[in-house]
Amino acid sequence: MLNCREVTRLVSESQERKLSVVEKMSLNLHLMMCDGCKNFSLHVPFLRKAMKAYSERLDEVIDDPGAASTQPE
Repeated sequence: MLNCREVTRLVSESQERKLSVVEKMSLNLHLMMCDGCKNFSLHVPFLRKAMKAYSERLDEVIDDPGAASTQPE
């Protein structure tokens, strides 16, 4: 049985690579019993998307500094 630290690591790694069948089964078993890890696993994909969007917007501002200051009147 995985502990919470191992589960959070696997949840994070699952964003970058495909987990093995054993990892997925162990992860799902733990998530069924642990509300804290389940909540963490639900927030990670959102945080990943939010940081990607932020990074893309930051790249736009760096490439075109005037774009951030232009506001429609």
